[in-house]
Amino acid sequence: MSKFYYEENIKKKIDRLKQGHKLKVLDLFSGCGGLSLGFHKAGYEIIANVELDKEAALSHAINFHNNHIKFDEFSKSRDIQKTTPQVLFKNLGYVNKPKELVDIIVGGPPCQAFTRIGRAKLRETCSDTNAFLNDPRSQLYKSYLEYVRVLSPLAILMENVPDMLNYGGVNMADLVCQDLKKMGYNSRYTLLNTVYYGVPQMRERMFLIAIHESIDVEISFPEPSHYIELPKGYHGSRQVALKHVVLDSQNLYYITPLQPVETLSPAVTAADALSDLPEIYNHLSKLKRSIKSLNEQLFYKSLAQNEFQYRIRTWEGFENDKDVSGNIIRTLPRDYPIFKKMKAGDQYPQAIEVANRILKSKLKKEQKLLGKAISINSKKYQVLLKKTIPPYDVGKFPNKWRKMEADKPSRTLMAHLGKDCYSHIHYDSKQARTISVREAARLQSFPDGFKFSGSMNTVFRQIGNAVPPLMAEKIAASIKHLLITGKNVLK
Repeated sequence: MSKFYYEENIKKKIDRLKQGHKLKVLDLFSGCGGLSLGFHKAGYEIIANVELDKEAALSHAINFHNNHIKFDEFSKSRDIQKTTPQVLFKNLGYVNKPKELVDIIVGGPPCQAFTRIGRAKLRETCSDTNAFLNDPRSQLYKSYLEYVRVLSPLAILMENVPDMLNYGGVNMADLVCQDLKKMGYNSRYTLLNTVYYGVPQMRERMFLIAIHESIDVEISFPEPSHYIELPKGYHGSRQVALKHVVLDSQNLYYITPLQPVETLSPAVTAADALSDLPEIYNHLSKLKRSIKSLNEQLFYKSLAQNEFQYRIRTWEGFENDKDVSGNIIRTLPRDYPIFKKMKAGDQYPQAIEVANRILKSKLKKEQKLLGKAISINSKKYQVLLKKTIPPYDVGKFPNKWRKMEADKPSRTLMAHLGKDCYSHIHYDSKQARTISVREAARLQSFPDGFKFSGSMNTVFRQIGNAVPPLMAEKIAASIKHLLITGKNVLK
């Protein structure tokens, strides 16, 4: 590729930007489309994506390319390691050369290899303390960078967990920035918590922005719009992630994020996010049928009660009015009495204490009926024990359960929602349940008109893996501002 052709393509992209055309986005490792949705809301055009998970790929296509003549191609799952940009755009029906098509590349390479939870699982499985270093998922960012090299976008956004900055003692974000520098990009990264940006969830993530060197601009990140004092655990996790980051003027890439001030709007709470949604009680009655379908609609409990709810219900292109889908919850009959009696903020140790009190009450009733004591070695006792007490080790899983607090934002939603939702027990004791699919989507700031493909488990996983769209919108607006205000240095 000649330098002339390379510069001409960059010039054309800058010219389109200056003329007010929509910036064209390619979303890699897109999932169901949290980043895509935020960029779409900020006025970008989503022209393509790459996603390995079949249901997530279909969710993305349904929401962004539902009426496209090539819908079947857009809905296909694709392995980025086996899909070149040339093949991708040819299959999607684009006639222009790939390098001419893309203005922005966004995406979050799979984070499981970088998280401390993921590392622990690998150590346990492989009996090797350093097994995570050989996890092939940790190298998928290189495929992302290959797309950047081939397509020469004006800007990129990469999102990942904070532990990407401390992967076995290596700051992977710095390595990415060094590689991007060789490709002609100036890069900066930081750690941002979504709760500071209007998302009803405390979710710490690494965001990396790179701008092509042909645009001279100082990279910055959006300023916080909401305030809350984070729990100590979030500050501790941030310090662990930053252990190998130089926090002084010598650092070339890391930017210390602006901290919110108390004069900002208070953080959006769980009740702020969920209070207008349908109340769900069917699971508590054997006479009523539980909702089994993700598409079954229930009427809203009320009109939108605050700015967040209004925004989620009137999101342009994803509006929703009288009733809403996704009201399906997990069937956990053993645990409903425990959920009911747990206090806001209680975790697994407190849940076990509640369960033991319930068991004691059951035994007292049974013994009164039988007229004699029940031995702990008896079959009767073992049956009651199994039906009442969760089996998990308190020492190993102290944070496995948590009852949400109505007056505080949610704790971090994770992909593990696809296996259970005990980390997010609804704050309303009368409903005595874990959150529904729609409530999980709300806590991630997905609009009520956004459609998900798949079973309950797969949709919970898609939601947990996503970048909150409201956060993505803030980042997208910042990138657009940087590109518009930057000086074009190409002659």
